[in-house]
Amino acid sequence: MEGRQGGGRSRAMQQHGVNSSVATVRLRPVLLRPLLPRPALLAPLLLAAVLALPPRPALAAPASETEMDLYTRLAALNLCIARSAGVEFDLAVTIAAETISVWIQGSHDGAIAMIKAPLSLDQLRQGSLNSALLGAAELCPDQLPEAVLRDVQKAVKAASEPPARP
Repeated sequence: MEGRQGGGRSRAMQQHGVNSSVATVRLRPVLLRPLLPRPALLAPLLLAAVLALPPRPALAAPASETEMDLYTRLAALNLCIARSAGVEFDLAVTIAAETISVWIQGSHDGAIAMIKAPLSLDQLRQGSLNSALLGAAELCPDQLPEAVLRDVQKAVKAASEPPARP
């Protein structure tokens, strides 16, 4: 009976591509300790690797007025392109505003040079939405709904008028 079990096991091993003579071979353990470098030898290598890394900026600089003008134009351009491609207005303006607000948050930590404190992502979204609309009103007024264009023009006019004196 023992012969049958051995033969059965051998046959099963052969069916799975294992030769019984290979299965019984034992590998001698290899000692890796002599092959590993000593910690004292690694220190100069690690120091050199750390010094070779590029420096990280301490803090991101606030977005300058020039950068904000660029971001406004990019948001307006995104809005105009999306609208001319048939994208619904609400979606087009949201994508344009979100793109710019996330960029300012990631690149400038929400800081804008003309504003003292960094803005939250929600504040950036609102400002980016306004910027996208202002820019699109100049760049592609025909792509804005009439009511939105009127509101933007009214806001621009109100902002450009001197404040009334009491």
